[in-house]
Amino acid sequence: MRLLIDTHIFIWYILDIQKLSATVRALIDDQDNKILLSTASVWEMAIKQSIGKLSFYLPFEVFIKQQLSLNDFNLLDIKINHLAVVATLPFHHRDPFDRLLIAQSLVEKIPILSVDSAFDAYPIERLW
Repeated sequence: MRLLIDTHIFIWYILDIQKLSATVRALIDDQDNKILLSTASVWEMAIKQSIGKLSFYLPFEVFIKQQLSLNDFNLLDIKINHLAVVATLPFHHRDPFDRLLIAQSLVEKIPILSVDSAFDAYPIERLW
């Protein structure tokens, strides 16, 4: 199964922060699942690092590439059809990065792993 992970899920998983639900951890650890990280999440983390809200133990680019490889995660690029859906989404959620993840989940027809219950206002499958 293809699964899209929210930014905080990526961070919690790679830093082994014990906030993940057992369900989410099992889904990520299941070798039969293909875990996708949106380029939007990488962009969000870059911004958070630049303003001091996030810090990794290696240079940003090195760390992200290393974690994608070590965890066998795949990047989900931002496509025009994802952005077209963002343009039509109701404003149940105002965060621009989350809105893009919601659009990607809709277009790609894949569940998203997230603790954020605001996603439930959209016709996507959120797993937690």
